[in-house]
Amino acid sequence: MDQKTRTELEAAAFRGLVGHLQKRKDVQNIDLMILSGFCRNCLAKWYKKAALDNGIEMDYPTAQEAIYGMPYSEWRENHQKDATAEQIEAFKLADKAEI
Repeated sequence: MDQKTRTELEAAAFRGLVGHLQKRKDVQNIDLMILSGFCRNCLAKWYKKAALDNGIEMDYPTAQEAIYGMPYSEWRENHQKDATAEQIEAFKLADKAEI
């Protein structure tokens, strides 16, 4: 596979992941962190870094909006729930497991 095709496939897979996460607003970031060690905010940080690495100015709120599909403040207000005690404990355990 040539590099151009590989890049196109990776970009399509990334768009699919972002689209899936935008549809699954019920999945909280803490759940993603517990299970995978990354969340929407991590994707936004990676997206911003990729932009900056390619000479494209981008601030974090703009990167978050690209990942969330809306301003982060709007997503938080309409979709973010307070973490439960169980989620917080699971996050702590998952974080320690990676060390």
